Amino acid sequence: MNIRTSPEHLHPMTHPHIDHLSNAHLDALEEETIFILREVAAAFERPTLLFSGGKDSLVMLKCAEKAFGTPATGGKIPYPLLMIDTGHNFPEVTDFRDQRAKELGAELIVRSVEDSMARGTVRLAHPGESRNAHQSVTLLEAIEEFHFDALIGGARRDEEKARAKERIFSHRDSFGQWQPKDQRPELWTLFNTKLQPGEHFRVFPISNWTELDVWQYIAREAIALPKLYYSHPREVVERKGLLVPVTELTPLKPGEVAQVRNVRFRTVGDITCTCPVASLAANANDIVLETLSVEVSERGATRMDDKTSEASMEKRKKDGYF
Repeated sequence: MNIRTSPEHLHPMTHPHIDHLSNAHLDALEEETIFILREVAAAFERPTLLFSGGKDSLVMLKCAEKAFGTPATGGKIPYPLLMIDTGHNFPEVTDFRDQRAKELGAELIVRSVEDSMARGTVRLAHPGESRNAHQSVTLLEAIEEFHFDALIGGARRDEEKARAKERIFSHRDSFGQWQPKDQRPELWTLFNTKLQPGEHFRVFPISNWTELDVWQYIAREAIALPKLYYSHPREVVERKGLLVPVTELTPLKPGEVAQVRNVRFRTVGDITCTCPVASLAANANDIVLETLSVEVSERGATRMDDKTSEASMEKRKKDGYF
């Protein structure tokens, strides 16, 4: 299944308005996601859903609610939620993560990069180095600790070219590594879930969604998000074409001048490598209209860690990254 918002879904009216954009295709995307979430529950012994409190994981959580029910309806998501915390996450997001997990009565497991640093399994090159890439080590340690055999993530193919070529059920070897040249075929909705001891799968139920699909779904389902996804004033500095938030972790460099801009975050990650974009979009419908005109993917427009090289994401994924 490969559903996209195509030109025929747009009303022929010339002026942009949210009412002219069809969301009929969202039913097919939701159906596919629910099918995959249920397939994971049926095929694996110890799955977990990666939950950061970001928009993509909240969309997956909404689909999981529809797949399995909520405490209010007598149901429950049948696997725990897992968060790898760098210690440098936006507090608005981690607070929202805890709130949603509590509302659903879900088990939330949090493992910290700082704990890996204390054990000596993560060593920073210098105190100011971003911890983002080092999440791979903490993630693999959590997999070993809880014997997880499937991790459900919110990655999408439109985000980045390494993710574009990855399967929905993505096999990882006993070292947690991804081998892009040795991927298993996926025909229709037939998934090969066979594992050898020590191996696991990363599963991406919303692979076929786009950023536009995600925001249309958020608008349709009225999914609550952390406030930093919407326009708000924030102190930033322009650096290499990006608006870098001015924080204790990302301070001004000599000669730089901060300015207060109305911004929003298209994607949320570690503070040290995540940048907002200039925006006045105050709600999901406003963002849908903004997204119709963007020419750069959300990671390309906001993530400093993806600009280190053309193959930075693929290299991190081979080493065990999300």
